[in-house]
Amino acid sequence: MSEQLASLEQEIKKRRTFAIISHPDAGKTTLTEKLLLYGGAIHLAGSIKSRKTQRHAVSDWMEIEKQRGISVTSSVLQFDYEGARINILDTPGHQDFSEDTYRTLMAVDSAVMIIDAAKGVEAQTKKLFRVCKERHIPIFTFVNKLDRYGKAPLDLMDEIERVLGIRSYPMNWPVGVEGKYLGVYDRHKNQVVLFAEDTTHGQEARQADAFDIEDEAWHRRVGDNAYHNLQDDIDLLNEAGEPFDRARIDRGELTPMFFGSAMTNFGVQNFLEEYLRLAPPPAPRESSVGLIEPQDEKFSAFVFKIQANMNPAHRDRLAFIRICSGKFTRNMSVWHSRAEKSIKLAQPQQFLAQDRQIIDEAYPGDIVGLFDPGIFGIGDTLCDEGKKLAFADFPVFPPEKFARVQAKDTMKRKQFVKGMEELTQEGAVQLFRQAGAGQESYIVGAVGVLQFEVLEYRLKNEYNVEILMQPQPYEVARWLAFPDKREVTPGGLKGIDRGMFVYDREERPVLLVNNEWALGWITENNPDLRLLTAPE
Repeated sequence: MSEQLASLEQEIKKRRTFAIISHPDAGKTTLTEKLLLYGGAIHLAGSIKSRKTQRHAVSDWMEIEKQRGISVTSSVLQFDYEGARINILDTPGHQDFSEDTYRTLMAVDSAVMIIDAAKGVEAQTKKLFRVCKERHIPIFTFVNKLDRYGKAPLDLMDEIERVLGIRSYPMNWPVGVEGKYLGVYDRHKNQVVLFAEDTTHGQEARQADAFDIEDEAWHRRVGDNAYHNLQDDIDLLNEAGEPFDRARIDRGELTPMFFGSAMTNFGVQNFLEEYLRLAPPPAPRESSVGLIEPQDEKFSAFVFKIQANMNPAHRDRLAFIRICSGKFTRNMSVWHSRAEKSIKLAQPQQFLAQDRQIIDEAYPGDIVGLFDPGIFGIGDTLCDEGKKLAFADFPVFPPEKFARVQAKDTMKRKQFVKGMEELTQEGAVQLFRQAGAGQESYIVGAVGVLQFEVLEYRLKNEYNVEILMQPQPYEVARWLAFPDKREVTPGGLKGIDRGMFVYDREERPVLLVNNEWALGWITENNPDLRLLTAPE
């Protein structure tokens, strides 16, 4: 084995790249921040710029996120912990931003699913879990908010199996009584870990004492009731619970389950250490030329996210790539598959939320931000010119909400067009042009209406353009095509007046209609017309 390949393999083994998924308010951003705290990447949780008067999560960098207290875009965070290089992708929990989350899941090797101990499995968790399961992504479950009264641990295990259809293996178990847990039992180490009182409101790492399960000292600390409850639970888990099976975890069929509280740092370090022990390193990826192994010395990567104006002072635009194989080096030249040309990858950056640094190299599993002058699109493949390939296309979700958008002030048309072009290239909102209309107004489509609020807010604050937005009555979008590839025009279709004929960003014809019934009527009256949920 060459020295270069040995070095590459060593770097790959260090990498862990995962997304954190959950229903809104389950504590996703809080857990992300606490992992950074324990990893030494930040020294005080809850502060984005060490502000004392107004605290925000580190991973919520966009101003609207701070105001509303929700994540509306995936954040990319890197830090090192005990020899591992960790890439966390903190995703939006709100269903209106699920497209961003789905794309993020294409770039990870595992997922951490957070469940609120009081609420159990919620609607958005089900959707995100389904995507993970379809892609056979290993899933790690963190049951959060153990500092409050919630469902019993055994009931939560049963709910996960019943609702999500996946069996769980508890890696730790709460010690104490409901809502007043004193620590956790670590099944792998056969230790009881008892936590000191949280005196910093979760801002600092929590002190803990570890005891062997046979040590009577922890019995004296927790009292007879908690002691006997734990012994009974351990016996039940060992006799009736699922056996630990690493192969099933790797296939996404068994979820390692952890109990804790991100807010009070209860069980967070235990989770982080066990996750790093069990989570898979970067995995091979399917491509047009077969399976691409991370150890392949030929570089390859794909774009999974584009973000405009991460630095408001510079109005920059970044394309985030997931490295799949080979070594990335600053200023390297690569083949851009969609554009079919060679490009130079300048100004590569890695992130702690909006804080960034220029890097010289990166490896498979790493997420790198590239300065984008407008040449990248979501799903683009970048590869070595000596091994040209393309990774599988990203799923496209047809929008369900539509609005007509135009600038209030016609004198700001130039800023309006620029803002609409740049923000919709991020992929959260789709841009359409009505047949026969100019750039005075656009039709925008999104999975949820909250996306429109974000678009309006960002146009005003990042491009200084106020807009008029008129909701449209359509709920269904279909891309149009004829089997013989002939041009689709409004005049050649029957019943087109029942909807709106528009073109997408690539000038492909799209039909917007009110409902599935109208869609059926148009299909019936245009039998040779193909109506597609995504462009081909």
